[in-house]
Amino acid sequence: MQLSFALYGATGRVIRLHKPFLEPLGLTFPQYLVMLELFSRTPQSVGELGNALSMDTGTITPLLKRLQASGMVTRQRDLSDERRVLVDLTPEGESKRRDVWSVTEKIKAACELDEQGIIALRDTLRGLGYPRQD
Repeated sequence: MQLSFALYGATGRVIRLHKPFLEPLGLTFPQYLVMLELFSRTPQSVGELGNALSMDTGTITPLLKRLQASGMVTRQRDLSDERRVLVDLTPEGESKRRDVWSVTEKIKAACELDEQGIIALRDTLRGLGYPRQD
């Protein structure tokens, strides 16, 4: 079996698995990823978010605009560097933290992997496409 087929199929299944948990929160899967990253640190520049999520500017900017329109984030020019746009959580976005993190726990349970299995799978997937650092 081709690895590419298995990865593509798994990606679709994981995204579909999230959908019933994210719809009540008004989030799409990519928006959920952005919110998780923002919960780790704010503010972040659009470029930093894109790098962290492996999304280019053309992908992440529309996501951020929709999150801003829904009242979850703000986007403002960095006063010290006008080329940078900083993204921060609004109080409404911050209020979703517990609900968003609960989705993560529900997905872990649905995947039927213990903590060690999840960590091993995550680390394997993160290593794909990168040269080994031996």
